[in-house]
Amino acid sequence: MSIENDVFKRYHVDFKKLIQYGFKRDNDVYIFEKLFLDGDFKAVVYVGVDGNVSGKVIEVQFNEEYTNIRTDMSGEFVSKVRELYKDILINIRNWCFDIDYFISEQSNRITKYIINKYGCHPEFLWDKFPFYGVFRNHFNYKWFAIIMNLDLSKLDDGKGEVEIINVKLSEEQINRLLARNGFYKAYHMNKKDWISIILNDSLSDDEIISFIDESYNLIDEPECWIVPANPRYYDIINCFNDVEEIVWKQSSNIHVNDIVYLYVTSPYSKIMYQCRVMKVQIPYKYSDGNVSMDYVMKIKLLKDYKDKEYTLDYLKKFGINTIRGSRKISKDICNRLK
Repeated sequence: MSIENDVFKRYHVDFKKLIQYGFKRDNDVYIFEKLFLDGDFKAVVYVGVDGNVSGKVIEVQFNEEYTNIRTDMSGEFVSKVRELYKDILINIRNWCFDIDYFISEQSNRITKYIINKYGCHPEFLWDKFPFYGVFRNHFNYKWFAIIMNLDLSKLDDGKGEVEIINVKLSEEQINRLLARNGFYKAYHMNKKDWISIILNDSLSDDEIISFIDESYNLIDEPECWIVPANPRYYDIINCFNDVEEIVWKQSSNIHVNDIVYLYVTSPYSKIMYQCRVMKVQIPYKYSDGNVSMDYVMKIKLLKDYKDKEYTLDYLKKFGINTIRGSRKISKDICNRLK
């Protein structure tokens, strides 16, 4: 990759700012010149009307291009000239260019759609993979898409850098799509629930958007949990007498809108309440020797099961033999807890 491509890889030009910065237009190209290193060298930067950036460094004394900066030479002087030229490019970028989240035009169009519809901007979470952008639901914080750049050889026999988007779909739909070009087994994700889709304009924006919407709807469905409550440490029997909402110790996997069944341990040993999670990750420092917590979630009472016999023996019918911590349960079991 050239020095210019490296600097401007994820940026697009604002031509008005080029003129303000000092570029001169000559037909279909904008040109900027700057002396550096005590006037011994001159940077000449070109920006085409298509937004592509190129440039060269001229050794003023000989009026010849100094091509050593384009080689693997790593001597102190060559490195200094290369870095000073790169600094000039970076300054132009900072003043005259706006950032693109991703490399391909399709990736950025898709990103604009997600931002406009769901209000979700990409989050870049990893230093090791700085251009992997995650999109997640604002309410339950679950991922519904991630755009990644990688070499095509990691997906098939091709070569060259590409971008893909991973979305969550049904297993049946994933199996069907894998028979088509442009769809791959999920890269770095659960291959049963996720699929990778190439973003190189070989597939239409509308089709990809339909999969994004489907993925968002899938992760927007609430999950169901059984959460133990020990009456020795908390008056769970009377906690909802005067209020509909209480705070409870946060489980990192529980999200907003999920359904929580509070299982009251001995001497009751049964589910007593159905609640909806209203807010998560609320800072709350507490420790009393029996219970310690850093975060809590707010839960709202939906149903009182005190008169129901949802005991541990009842739950054992569905393979739930112990309840030592928060555990996810299937939709089938959830539907039986009416």
